[in-house]
Amino acid sequence: MKPKWIFKDKPNENILQQLKSKLNCEDLEALILALRNLTDLEQIKIFFRLKEEDIHDPFSMKNMDKAVERIATAVKNSEKILIYGDYDVDGTTSVSLMYRYLAEIYDEKHLDFYIPDRYT
Repeated sequence: MKPKWIFKDKPNENILQQLKSKLNCEDLEALILALRNLTDLEQIKIFFRLKEEDIHDPFSMKNMDKAVERIATAVKNSEKILIYGDYDVDGTTSVSLMYRYLAEIYDEKHLDFYIPDRYT
């Protein structure tokens, strides 16, 4: 089954021009903001200047407490840690961020990562 791509309609040209004027930005930047329904300056400020209290609590994810506990145990016991990620953009980004963080606090010889091949 082939995926069906559904594209949003291009935002109103007046909205794009207002964003470009208010933010002194390029066409593409205004388009991306408008497609994310970020057309109000306050919304845009919040989007770009996110405060800690505006970030979702990672512990609201199922079993996050168990994952954190398991990683802490592995670090304490000098166990090898494999960071397994997905091949899409958020997966590879997550692997990279997790690896870089763990490499700061843990010996890299105990770290490895795996990102599966999209086509196998």
